[in-house]
Amino acid sequence: MNDTSKTELFEQMPVPRAVVKLAVPTTISCLVMVLYNLADTYFVGMLNDPVQNAAVTLAAPVLLAFNAVNNLFGVGSSSMMSRALGKKDDETVFKSSAFGFYSALISGILFGLACTVFKTPLLELLGTDAENLSDTAAYLFWTVTCGAAPAILNVVMGYLVRAEGAALHASIGTMSGCVLNIILDPIFILPWGLDMGAAGAGCATFLSNCAACLYFFVLLYVKRKSTYVCINPKYFRFDRTIVMGVCGVGIPASIQNLLNVTGMTVLNNFTAAYTSDAVAAMGISQKLNMIPMNIAMGLSQGIMPLISYNYAANNYGRMKKTLMFSARLMIGFLGVTSVCYYLGAEGLVSLFMKNDVIIAYGSRFLRGLCLATPFLATDFLAVGVFQACGMGKKSLVFAVMRKIVLEIPALYILNALFPLYGLAYAQFTAELMLAAAAVFVLVRMFRGFEKRQKEEAG
Repeated sequence: MNDTSKTELFEQMPVPRAVVKLAVPTTISCLVMVLYNLADTYFVGMLNDPVQNAAVTLAAPVLLAFNAVNNLFGVGSSSMMSRALGKKDDETVFKSSAFGFYSALISGILFGLACTVFKTPLLELLGTDAENLSDTAAYLFWTVTCGAAPAILNVVMGYLVRAEGAALHASIGTMSGCVLNIILDPIFILPWGLDMGAAGAGCATFLSNCAACLYFFVLLYVKRKSTYVCINPKYFRFDRTIVMGVCGVGIPASIQNLLNVTGMTVLNNFTAAYTSDAVAAMGISQKLNMIPMNIAMGLSQGIMPLISYNYAANNYGRMKKTLMFSARLMIGFLGVTSVCYYLGAEGLVSLFMKNDVIIAYGSRFLRGLCLATPFLATDFLAVGVFQACGMGKKSLVFAVMRKIVLEIPALYILNALFPLYGLAYAQFTAELMLAAAAVFVLVRMFRGFEKRQKEEAG
């Protein structure tokens, strides 16, 4: 298969235009995903019941754990696909996409079953108490027991479609489910609708993820003669090269998300030691902070196919231009966003709950959390480059440094020094140091590329 439009995007299109074409749809879809995550908090918050809002917050680590599977097969397979495209190896592209698709489907089914069988210890681990246990369990029934497979599959399919440069279609697929969720949330949650509360938020999420999967299936059927994304079962095999290539990038990316879940669980357990109001406020602050975080994530994910392709094609100059342009764009924007968040914290938190105690907690939490975002952008870009180039070990080292070495110890220390409010500054402390490490490693890496290129030319 030879698609000249894809070749032009990866090899010839000016870097700023190529970045915009790939990253803007991805970033918009990430923002829409944030809105759909915020929708649960917003509409449950309209009930003015901190217990139900706390239930959605306490369940969040389990939903974040989906990303471990998403990254294992989504990031791993898409990186493998883009690098194979750069080498003009169509057979590997087909095998990689089929492996990612079917592995995601099987994993989603098993994830839902495991969380259902071990529901009681899971709820204890999440930090539930007698007050919010039933609401948390009801929310998890729809989002995990019923919804794990479609939630994981639609994200992985988006990665596979984006790997061949079809960022717009990948984003439309993701956004279709998100928009439907935002429409369904008030109907299922609020008293004038089905009055299901937190359980209704979970049910709306399940249905919207099913709709997103349907979009991708229709897309692949319509484009079956021109797409590199293959879900034909005959290409699904445990070929050593494919498994090692996908898992070499995917496993570190998966561990990174599991560590994120661990960090969030530790944070929630610290917060839960205070009050349900504090838990609800932390949940609102975290979800507000997800907006700039997902802008950073969207840009870093969006440029990954371009980085992967040019790395495999030994076009290090174009690869470096892509990274530098993206870094200037992202860090500048997020710096301005952090200032706006810091100054407008009370107003932002009050959008979700008209409760003076929660606004007071949440505004102080948000001011601490937002300080980390410009530095987080540097971390995301570095890890995105490592994943795009198949450098799984480097991305794993950064993941361990971020959570185990820096952030989780900072939670213990700052909570001891500044009870409750110190928790919000742990991420800033970690990301500040990690950003410096990211710059150092990237500079050394590109110097190595340039030296290799000169040796090959000479």
